[in-house]
Amino acid sequence: MSDAVILVAALAAGAINSIAGGGTLLSFPALVWIGRPSIMANATNAVALWPGSLAGMLGFRRELANVPRWLLWLTVPSLVGGIAGALLLLRTPEKLFDAIVPWLILSATLLLGAQELIARRLRILAVSHERPTTGRLLAFSFQLVVAVYGGYFGAGMGILMLAALGLIGLTDLHQMNGLKNLLAICINGVAAVYFAISGAVLWRDALLMSVAAIAGGFLGARVARRLGRRFVRAAVVTIGLVMTVVLFVKR
Repeated sequence: MSDAVILVAALAAGAINSIAGGGTLLSFPALVWIGRPSIMANATNAVALWPGSLAGMLGFRRELANVPRWLLWLTVPSLVGGIAGALLLLRTPEKLFDAIVPWLILSATLLLGAQELIARRLRILAVSHERPTTGRLLAFSFQLVVAVYGGYFGAGMGILMLAALGLIGLTDLHQMNGLKNLLAICINGVAAVYFAISGAVLWRDALLMSVAAIAGGFLGARVARRLGRRFVRAAVVTIGLVMTVVLFVKR
């Protein structure tokens, strides 16, 4: 039964990440629901979904090749922040993490629900073409903060990165998605290595989830054409709210 829950949740998470983002709102609570310790569940989820970001980046490799060179330096704060977040996670007492998990899921769910509004607001405020130095400084600072959050928990970090890339002047969604996936690989990659070395990964669960997430990623594009991004986003927000309530009740 546990394996079935893991496979279904990871399959859905892989598909959702390829369409709208927010798949962690399914896969992580599923691990907690079947009884996995919350910190190990979080670490396992980060390792398991990492291949999905790699596949996503490869899917946008042509657009990524045309991204302004200076933006590739955002990998530096991504690596630094990713390892910092991972260190912080494994130094958080289990009881404290259990207490804040419902709030993290609720925050990420609300963030996903407000994704389009956030993107529009930030697009209006975009000033990078007029003040390139200020725009770059803000981009590096914001990416460091997002990376720390990503290494610690991660749900919704892709939304934050897309919003920030819009703020600094990018308008091509394919380019933005390619760069977002590259930065996510950096964040989750260093965090995953640290989690693995620290013995915080449930490898059987991670393997099952990785296979299912990759399959879900390939199926995601077909599902997107039929259901659309808004429908998927609404479904994930609904599930995220339900998971939040369930975890609050379990406390």
